[in-house]
Amino acid sequence: MATVLAFDVYGTLIDTHGVIVELEKHLGERAAAFSQTWRDKQLEYSFRRGLMQQYKDFSVCTSDAFEFTCSYYKVELEEKDRENILNTYKVLPAFGDVKDGLTRAREAGFSLYAFSNGSSEAVEGLLGNAGIKAYFLDVVSVAEVNSFKPDPAVYRHFLSRAGVLADNAWLVSSNPFDIIGAASFGMRTAWLQRSSKALFDPWGIEPTITVNNLIELAEIITANSKAP
Repeated sequence: MATVLAFDVYGTLIDTHGVIVELEKHLGERAAAFSQTWRDKQLEYSFRRGLMQQYKDFSVCTSDAFEFTCSYYKVELEEKDRENILNTYKVLPAFGDVKDGLTRAREAGFSLYAFSNGSSEAVEGLLGNAGIKAYFLDVVSVAEVNSFKPDPAVYRHFLSRAGVLADNAWLVSSNPFDIIGAASFGMRTAWLQRSSKALFDPWGIEPTITVNNLIELAEIITANSKAP
Protein backbone atom coordinates (compact mmCIF):
# COMPACT_ATOMS: atom_id res chain seq x y z
CA MET A 1 0.00 0.00 0.00
CA ALA A 2 1.28 3.45 -0.92
CA THR A 3 2.17 5.81 1.87
CA VAL A 4 -0.48 8.52 2.28
CA LEU A 5 0.39 12.19 2.68
CA ALA A 6 -2.37 14.37 4.17
CA PHE A 7 -1.69 18.01 3.36
CA ASP A 8 -3.14 20.74 5.49
CA VAL A 9 -4.37 23.54 3.22
CA TYR A 10 -4.58 26.96 4.88
CA GLY A 11 -1.08 28.17 5.74
CA THR A 12 0.59 25.04 4.36
CA LEU A 13 -0.37 24.90 0.68
CA ILE A 14 -2.31 28.16 0.48
CA ASP A 15 -0.91 31.47 1.70
CA THR A 16 -3.50 32.98 4.03
CA HIS A 17 -1.55 36.22 4.04
CA GLY A 18 -2.23 36.54 0.32
CA VAL A 19 -5.11 38.71 1.49
CA ILE A 20 -2.63 41.44 2.45
CA VAL A 21 -2.65 42.89 -1.06
CA GLU A 22 -6.38 43.56 -0.78
CA LEU A 23 -6.07 44.77 2.81
CA GLU A 24 -3.39 47.29 1.85
CA LYS A 25 -5.94 49.16 -0.26
CA HIS A 26 -7.80 50.03 2.93
CA LEU A 27 -5.26 49.76 5.77
CA GLY A 28 -1.94 50.69 4.21
CA GLU A 29 1.02 49.70 6.39
CA ARG A 30 -1.29 48.14 9.01
CA ALA A 31 -2.35 45.41 6.57
CA ALA A 32 0.21 42.78 7.65
CA ALA A 33 -0.59 43.18 11.35
CA PHE A 34 -4.32 43.06 10.59
CA SER A 35 -3.85 39.88 8.56
CA GLN A 36 -1.95 38.17 11.39
CA THR A 37 -4.54 39.09 14.01
CA TRP A 38 -7.31 37.92 11.69
CA ARG A 39 -5.60 34.56 11.15
CA ASP A 40 -4.91 34.08 14.86
CA LYS A 41 -8.50 34.84 15.77
CA GLN A 42 -9.83 32.61 12.98
CA LEU A 43 -7.98 29.64 14.46
CA GLU A 44 -8.98 30.55 18.01
CA TYR A 45 -12.64 30.58 17.02
CA SER A 46 -12.32 27.16 15.39
CA PHE A 47 -10.69 25.76 18.55
CA ARG A 48 -13.43 27.21 20.73
CA ARG A 49 -16.23 25.91 18.53
CA GLY A 50 -14.66 22.47 18.50
CA LEU A 51 -14.39 22.38 22.29
CA MET A 52 -17.91 23.73 22.76
CA GLN A 53 -19.30 21.31 20.16
CA GLN A 54 -20.94 24.24 18.43
CA TYR A 55 -19.68 23.65 14.92
CA LYS A 56 -20.11 26.23 12.19
CA ASP A 57 -18.49 26.24 8.79
CA PHE A 58 -14.90 27.52 8.76
CA SER A 59 -16.09 30.46 6.70
CA VAL A 60 -18.13 31.57 9.73
CA CYS A 61 -14.99 31.46 11.89
CA THR A 62 -13.25 33.50 9.21
CA SER A 63 -16.02 36.08 8.98
CA ASP A 64 -16.43 36.41 12.75
CA ALA A 65 -12.66 36.78 13.16
CA PHE A 66 -12.68 39.48 10.50
CA GLU A 67 -15.36 41.43 12.38
CA PHE A 68 -13.37 41.15 15.60
CA THR A 69 -10.19 42.33 13.87
CA CYS A 70 -11.97 45.32 12.34
CA SER A 71 -13.15 46.30 15.82
CA TYR A 72 -9.71 45.70 17.32
CA TYR A 73 -8.00 47.96 14.77
CA LYS A 74 -10.95 50.40 14.68
CA VAL A 75 -11.39 49.89 10.95
CA GLU A 76 -14.65 50.98 9.35
CA LEU A 77 -15.38 49.60 5.90
CA GLU A 78 -18.25 49.87 3.49
CA GLU A 79 -20.17 46.65 2.97
CA LYS A 80 -18.84 46.16 -0.56
CA ASP A 81 -15.26 46.48 0.71
CA ARG A 82 -15.92 43.92 3.45
CA GLU A 83 -17.32 41.52 0.85
CA ASN A 84 -14.33 42.05 -1.45
CA ILE A 85 -11.88 41.27 1.36
CA LEU A 86 -13.77 38.19 2.54
CA ASN A 87 -14.12 36.97 -1.04
CA THR A 88 -10.34 37.13 -1.35
CA TYR A 89 -10.23 34.14 0.97
CA LYS A 90 -11.80 32.10 -1.83
CA VAL A 91 -8.95 32.84 -4.25
CA LEU A 92 -5.84 32.90 -2.06
CA PRO A 93 -2.61 31.92 -3.84
CA ALA A 94 -0.50 28.81 -3.30
CA PHE A 95 3.00 29.22 -1.93
CA GLY A 96 5.75 29.21 -4.55
CA ASP A 97 7.12 25.77 -3.65
CA VAL A 98 3.79 23.93 -3.73
CA LYS A 99 3.53 22.73 -7.34
CA ASP A 100 7.11 21.48 -7.45
CA GLY A 101 6.76 19.83 -4.04
CA LEU A 102 3.51 18.08 -4.93
CA THR A 103 4.93 16.94 -8.25
CA ARG A 104 7.92 15.34 -6.53
CA ALA A 105 5.73 13.72 -3.90
CA ARG A 106 3.44 12.20 -6.50
CA GLU A 107 6.36 11.02 -8.63
CA ALA A 108 7.85 9.37 -5.52
CA GLY A 109 4.74 7.19 -5.33
CA PHE A 110 2.91 8.80 -2.43
CA SER A 111 -0.89 9.10 -2.37
CA LEU A 112 -1.81 12.75 -1.83
CA TYR A 113 -4.87 14.07 -0.02
CA ALA A 114 -5.93 17.57 0.99
CA PHE A 115 -7.11 17.61 4.62
CA SER A 116 -8.57 20.84 5.87
CA ASN A 117 -10.65 22.80 8.37
CA GLY A 118 -12.36 24.33 5.36
CA SER A 119 -15.43 22.88 3.70
CA SER A 120 -14.88 20.55 0.74
CA GLU A 121 -16.44 23.13 -1.58
CA ALA A 122 -14.22 25.97 -0.34
CA VAL A 123 -11.06 23.86 -0.45
CA GLU A 124 -11.76 22.48 -3.90
CA GLY A 125 -12.30 26.04 -5.11
CA LEU A 126 -9.02 27.20 -3.59
CA LEU A 127 -7.05 24.28 -4.98
CA GLY A 128 -8.63 24.70 -8.40
CA ASN A 129 -7.91 28.42 -8.49
CA ALA A 130 -4.29 27.73 -7.49
CA GLY A 131 -3.94 25.08 -10.20
CA ILE A 132 -3.12 22.22 -7.82
CA LYS A 133 -6.41 20.34 -7.40
CA ALA A 134 -5.40 17.56 -9.80
CA TYR A 135 -2.55 16.45 -7.54
CA PHE A 136 -4.95 15.11 -4.90
CA LEU A 137 -6.89 11.87 -4.83
CA ASP A 138 -9.52 13.50 -2.62
CA VAL A 139 -10.34 16.42 -0.35
CA VAL A 140 -11.18 15.44 3.24
CA SER A 141 -12.91 18.13 5.29
CA VAL A 142 -13.46 18.29 9.04
CA ALA A 143 -16.98 19.48 8.19
CA GLU A 144 -17.83 15.83 7.60
CA VAL A 145 -17.58 15.24 11.38
CA ASN A 146 -18.69 18.72 12.51
CA SER A 147 -15.50 19.54 14.37
CA PHE A 148 -12.09 21.11 13.83
CA LYS A 149 -8.45 20.16 14.12
CA PRO A 150 -6.94 19.11 16.50
CA ASP A 151 -9.98 17.08 17.69
CA PRO A 152 -8.93 13.38 17.53
CA ALA A 153 -12.21 12.68 15.70
CA VAL A 154 -11.02 14.53 12.60
CA TYR A 155 -7.80 12.49 12.30
CA ARG A 156 -9.78 9.28 12.82
CA HIS A 157 -12.12 10.42 10.07
CA PHE A 158 -9.25 11.15 7.69
CA LEU A 159 -7.74 7.69 8.16
CA SER A 160 -11.13 6.11 7.58
CA ARG A 161 -11.75 8.11 4.40
CA ALA A 162 -8.28 7.38 3.05
CA GLY A 163 -8.50 3.70 4.05
CA VAL A 164 -5.11 3.77 5.72
CA LEU A 165 -3.61 2.93 9.12
CA ALA A 166 -2.08 5.73 11.17
CA ASP A 167 1.48 4.43 10.87
CA ASN A 168 1.25 4.55 7.06
CA ALA A 169 -0.05 8.12 6.94
CA TRP A 170 1.79 11.43 7.26
CA LEU A 171 0.22 14.74 8.21
CA VAL A 172 2.03 17.61 6.47
CA SER A 173 1.31 20.99 8.07
CA SER A 174 2.84 24.33 8.92
CA ASN A 175 0.61 24.52 12.02
CA PRO A 176 2.16 23.04 15.18
CA PHE A 177 -1.26 22.40 16.75
CA ASP A 178 -2.15 20.24 13.74
CA ILE A 179 1.13 18.32 13.91
CA ILE A 180 0.69 17.66 17.63
CA GLY A 181 -2.92 16.59 17.09
CA ALA A 182 -2.01 14.10 14.36
CA ALA A 183 1.01 12.77 16.27
CA SER A 184 -1.17 12.25 19.34
CA PHE A 185 -3.42 10.07 17.18
CA GLY A 186 -0.48 7.96 15.99
CA MET A 187 0.16 9.50 12.59
CA ARG A 188 3.62 10.37 11.40
CA THR A 189 4.15 14.07 10.89
CA ALA A 190 6.10 16.55 8.80
CA TRP A 191 6.20 20.06 10.20
CA LEU A 192 6.67 22.64 7.45
CA GLN A 193 8.60 25.45 9.10
CA ARG A 194 7.92 28.16 6.57
CA SER A 195 9.74 30.83 8.58
CA SER A 196 12.84 30.67 10.73
CA LYS A 197 10.83 32.68 13.26
CA ALA A 198 8.16 29.97 13.53
CA LEU A 199 8.38 28.09 16.83
CA PHE A 200 7.11 24.63 17.71
CA ASP A 201 5.08 24.25 20.89
CA PRO A 202 7.11 22.74 23.78
CA TRP A 203 4.62 19.98 24.60
CA GLY A 204 7.09 17.10 24.55
CA ILE A 205 5.59 15.92 21.25
CA GLU A 206 7.93 16.46 18.32
CA PRO A 207 7.27 16.14 14.57
CA THR A 208 8.68 13.05 12.91
CA ILE A 209 10.56 15.35 10.54
CA THR A 210 10.88 19.09 9.99
CA VAL A 211 11.21 20.58 6.50
CA ASN A 212 11.71 24.15 5.35
CA ASN A 213 9.89 23.78 2.05
CA LEU A 214 7.76 21.25 0.19
CA ILE A 215 10.36 20.66 -2.51
CA GLU A 216 12.49 18.61 -0.09
CA LEU A 217 9.53 16.83 1.52
CA ALA A 218 9.34 13.66 -0.59
CA GLU A 219 13.07 12.98 -0.42
CA ILE A 220 13.19 13.40 3.37
CA ILE A 221 10.12 11.23 3.99
CA THR A 222 11.57 8.54 1.73
CA ALA A 223 14.90 8.65 3.59
CA ASN A 224 13.12 8.55 6.94
CA SER A 225 11.08 5.53 5.87
CA LYS A 226 14.24 3.63 4.89
CA ALA A 227 16.12 4.49 8.07
CA PRO A 228 16.66 1.54 10.46
